[in-house]
Amino acid sequence: MLKKELQEIILNGENSGVEFKRDDMPVPRTDISCLDLVRLENYLRDIINDPEIPASQEEWETRLTRLGFLTQAGEVICCTVAGLVLFGYHPRRYLKQAGIRVFTFSGEDKEYKALLDEILDGPLVGRRINRDGLSELADPGLLDRVMPLITPFITEEGSEITEHMRRETYRKYPFEAVREVIVNALAHRDWTRFVDIEIGLYADRLEVISPGALPNSMSVDKMIAGQRSPRNTIIMEVLRDYKYVDYRGMGIRTKVIPLMREMNKTEPEFIVTEDYLKTVLYSRKITY
Repeated sequence: MLKKELQEIILNGENSGVEFKRDDMPVPRTDISCLDLVRLENYLRDIINDPEIPASQEEWETRLTRLGFLTQAGEVICCTVAGLVLFGYHPRRYLKQAGIRVFTFSGEDKEYKALLDEILDGPLVGRRINRDGLSELADPGLLDRVMPLITPFITEEGSEITEHMRRETYRKYPFEAVREVIVNALAHRDWTRFVDIEIGLYADRLEVISPGALPNSMSVDKMIAGQRSPRNTIIMEVLRDYKYVDYRGMGIRTKVIPLMREMNKTEPEFIVTEDYLKTVLYSRKITY
């Protein structure tokens, strides 16, 4: 994008035509006030153990610019895509494709009325505190909120009562596989696509749609083999800092596929188009 075009977009307060090719691109109409500095201080102090915490707005702007969370756009300092989606108060207010849409249906197809249809907004990462040597979640981020929301739809109580007068709980999918697929969608989505990430739950399957084709020369076969080609490097590195993803970056190969085979006796399906990557997990009830 040309600097002049970007300045005009910022001055006019419009962002519908902006193409976010990388996660370090500026988001018009944003500034440092759009970021949660408490969450950012927690990131610096408790997550990456930074010994120097900014004390003024100028120091904060300098530090966050160097980290890739803010960027100079003409004569103004804007949030980057990474900064806004990771630490922004309400990312969807400025970046309509941020967040996650979750919907569930009772059958195997989309129906007129969904059991749940909700759009989640908020920063990706949670705020954690260290207490008695342990890391404790104090303020959940988007990744922490989505699993409790969908858990009632990926678990089921059995019809029989056990000898301890309790009903057995069944899982339709291995939780670690579900979480990994959702994290991947958030980490690797294409910001040039002005549509939401979608999590769709049906009677027989769970679908996660991540906007955008696979980056660079990546293919499904290469992805399954464990090849890595991150599209959003800043977002990926921060998610690693929080341990939402591991440093190997091989979750599909080491978690999703083996867990689905072991617990559900099914193979994940990966459907790639020019517009999205759809990951499909097929259900099978498994007891704890």
